Amino acid sequence: MKKIVLFLLCLCMLGVLLSSLRSEEKPAPSKPHLIVGVECDYVPNSWEENTQSEHNYPIANREGYYAEGYDIQIAKLVASKLDYVLEVRKIAWNDLLSSLNNGDIDAIFSSMLDTEERRRVAAFSEPYEVNRAEYGIIVDSVSPYIAAKTLSDFRGAKIIGEKGTKLDEVIDQIPGVMHFRPADTVPGMIDAVLDGHVDGAVIDTDTGHFYEIMNKNLTLVKFPENEGFKLGFHGVCAGVRKNDTELLHRINIALYGIDHSERKRIMDDVSSRMVTNLR
Repeated sequence: MKKIVLFLLCLCMLGVLLSSLRSEEKPAPSKPHLIVGVECDYVPNSWEENTQSEHNYPIANREGYYAEGYDIQIAKLVASKLDYVLEVRKIAWNDLLSSLNNGDIDAIFSSMLDTEERRRVAAFSEPYEVNRAEYGIIVDSVSPYIAAKTLSDFRGAKIIGEKGTKLDEVIDQIPGVMHFRPADTVPGMIDAVLDGHVDGAVIDTDTGHFYEIMNKNLTLVKFPENEGFKLGFHGVCAGVRKNDTELLHRINIALYGIDHSERKRIMDDVSSRMVTNLR
């Protein structure tokens, strides 16, 4: 009988010990977050929607709004490949670099070009766009500048760009141009063209093409090779803080795993949804 009691006592003590060990177990560590800054105002690369879908992504600092576009889909893929939780924040274009270097975000995925000036304050990934970046000029569909073939054909024209971007900087490459005060956003540039305040707006040809589709009153003027703007950058890249070399390395590895055919598929899908949703 004593042996049975002793055996039961040992079992109880073992149970208490195991229970104690379980209570001391730490929960599995949560995944790190990749906090990404996006302008959300540059179709087809990024825009915001007020209805959730299977494709868009919640904007952390805009309750009830969701980010969609090519930049967003690339950022989602990168975060997934890194096994990070993606967090998207909408940030005004001119505040993106300061938000990055202040530590408010970890990376910029907002169709940012790695210009010489920006490379002084941030480090950039390999380009992740589908096509090589090119600039054209979007004009009214009845504009006399529709037939332009070279920058010189815009001599004397009033041309606008977006504040703080290469779209504004390159305007002075046009001989005799009337360099109009830049707009705060790309939609602001487009409004200036449609309202007749300017003769044209400098725009990335991919983006200009979609504005052409969306509005029959707009026409994109593209230039033959060596007749257009000299851009001086590699392309659309993700930006990180200059000392975040490990994150940059991991982002580049993730981007390398997204080949051209997949990038094109993503852009085609995004473009199709954009035309459907924004019309």
